Amino acid sequence: MRCLYCNCTESKVIDSRSADDDRSIRRRRECIGCGRRFTTYETIEVAPILVVKNDGTRQAYDMTKIRRGIIKSCEKRPVPVEKIDALVDDITKKVYNSMDQEISSKQIGEMVMDGLKQLDEVAYVRYASVYRSFKDISSFMAELQSMIEKKEKEGK
Repeated sequence: MRCLYCNCTESKVIDSRSADDDRSIRRRRECIGCGRRFTTYETIEVAPILVVKNDGTRQAYDMTKIRRGIIKSCEKRPVPVEKIDALVDDITKKVYNSMDQEISSKQIGEMVMDGLKQLDEVAYVRYASVYRSFKDISSFMAELQSMIEKKEKEGK
């Protein structure tokens, strides 16, 4: 770290502590050359993840959009906010842990549906009806029938 005052590249750390809710480290340093003190901050560098939409356009990953969609599907359902936040955090971790710079909106939608299926079946059906754009009642009923069959198999 280069000193602001004398441009010396040698310094020693006097004090380190967490900052910004443990998202960065604040370091108090002392220059070996001139003895003056200065503060530096160390943070994790996050590479932006791009979401590839169905039409081929790309936009930055935004967890607030996912949270908004999940909240909308859970309206008037007995789903605590903590569980919604945990689902959003889980999806975000999966997106960043994939190590890819791009992820398709379909993959994210499938992650949301998998999580909602575990959280609340009605919220899942609400989300799926918008996400899968059911064209008519028969495609909607086919999805419900597959859920019923899966539940019966798990019950046995």
